[in-house]
Amino acid sequence: MELTSRSVSRAGFGAVALAAALGATLLVSTPASAATTLGAAAAQTGRYFGAAVAAGRLNDSTYVNILNREFNSVTAENEMKWDATEPNRGQFNYTAGDRILNQALSNGKRVRGHALLWHQQQPGWAQSLSGSALRQAALNHVTQVATHYRGKIHSWDVVNEAFADGGSGGRRDSNLQRTGNDWIEAAFRAARAADPAAKLCYNDYNTDGINAKSTGIYTMVRDFKSRGVPIDCVGLQSHLTNNAPSDYQANIKRFADLGVDVQITELDIAGSNQANAFGAVTRACLAVPRCTGITVWGIRDTDSWRGGENPLLFDGSGNKKAAYTSVLNALNAGGTTVPGETPPTTTPPTTPPTTTNPPQPGGCTASVSVNSWEGGFVATVKVTAGSSALNGWKVTTALPSGTSVTGSWSASGSGTSGTVDWTNVAYNGAVAAGQSTEFGFQGTGSAAGLSPACAAS
Repeated sequence: MELTSRSVSRAGFGAVALAAALGATLLVSTPASAATTLGAAAAQTGRYFGAAVAAGRLNDSTYVNILNREFNSVTAENEMKWDATEPNRGQFNYTAGDRILNQALSNGKRVRGHALLWHQQQPGWAQSLSGSALRQAALNHVTQVATHYRGKIHSWDVVNEAFADGGSGGRRDSNLQRTGNDWIEAAFRAARAADPAAKLCYNDYNTDGINAKSTGIYTMVRDFKSRGVPIDCVGLQSHLTNNAPSDYQANIKRFADLGVDVQITELDIAGSNQANAFGAVTRACLAVPRCTGITVWGIRDTDSWRGGENPLLFDGSGNKKAAYTSVLNALNAGGTTVPGETPPTTTPPTTPPTTTNPPQPGGCTASVSVNSWEGGFVATVKVTAGSSALNGWKVTTALPSGTSVTGSWSASGSGTSGTVDWTNVAYNGAVAAGQSTEFGFQGTGSAAGLSPACAAS
C-alpha cells in the first residue's frame, strides 16, 4: 500500500528551499506562533507532511479541500506503479499519474514517486518474463518512468518490499529477485542516471523496529553506501496498531547514521491508542534530523485501504480527529520523545500458502496469496489462461462472514462482502494461452479459506 505550503512564512519557505538546493536537511527554529495546518507545521522544521492520493478522488471537493489545505507533499497511491504506467510493453500511460502530479505542483506541493519496481502490481506481460528478458524490461521501465518525471519528483521509491518477512533477514523470492541478486543495485543506478536530482529510496513494511527484516535492509544500505551505489533514503511504511515498537526512534537513527534520510512513507495507525501513537511517531521522526518527512496513507478514514479500522487523521466526513490534533501539536512543539511511550504491539504479517482452484482446460485458473495481520489482509490473485487465450475473465471469491473488501487494484468487484465477482479492467483482459495477469484487493477480517474460481468471459 504516497500538504499546504502556501501558509509557510516566506523566510521559512526560503530556508527550506535553500536546504533542498544544497541536498541537506535543515532544521528551522519553531516560530512563536503555532502553525494551523500539518504541512505548515512540518515545514517549520524543514520537513514535509504528506498524504497518499488517488486520482479517482480528485473530483471529491471535501477530499481536495483537505489535501490542498493540510499537506505539502503528495504520493500517488497506485497511479505511478508498473501496471498503471506500462500496461503493455514499451507503451507508457502517464495520464493518471500526471493528473496527481500536476494537481500537487500547481498547489505548491512536492511529490513522492511510488513505486518503480515491486514484485506486485506488475503488468501481465512482465509477469510472463524471466531472467535477462525481465531484467532488461525492468530497467527500461525504471529509465523511462523516471525520465518522464525528471525534475518533478522529490523522492522515488525505487524498489518496494524486496525483503522477506520472518527471521531470515534475506531477500523475498520473486521474479525480480531471480534476475540476479544485484537487481536492486541496478535499479538504483538506472534511476540515478534518469533523474539525478531525485532522492532515491528503498521502501518496506514491518521494518519499524530493529528486527531481522530491518537489519537485512540496514546491511544492504550500509553495503550500498560503502560501494557508492546511489541510495539516498529508506522508507518505513509504518502500518501500525495502537503503538510503534519501543525501538522505533532507535531504528530511524541507525539508518540515519549510515548517511541516508529516513522517510515515514505510508503511516496509518488503528486502535484505541491512536492519538497518542500518532503523536509519538511524529516526535520520534522530529528527534532525528535526517527523518525528513511523514506521509499518511490516505486522507479520510473512508479513503483508507484498512477500511473499518479508521486509521487516519480525518473521519469519513472530513472532520479532524484527536489524532490530527496530536500530530499538529507535536509538529508545532518541534518534537520531544518520552521514553517508554511506544511499547511494541505490532504483529508481523503472516503469509498463508497459496490456494489454487482446479485447472479448467481452455479456460483459466486462479490462485491467491495472502499477507495477513491483526484485523486485515492483502490478497493477490493470479489469473492464468488455459490452453486458449483469454479475451476477458471473471474470478469469483467467497469471503468469510465478517470479512469486507476495502480497496482493490487491476480488477472491478461486484461488491465488498459475501460472494464477490472480479472482472478484468481494460488493460488486463487479454491473456495469452498459458500466461498470467494479477489483481489484488485489501480487506478487513479474515481471508482464511479463500479459494478463487476463474472463468473466461
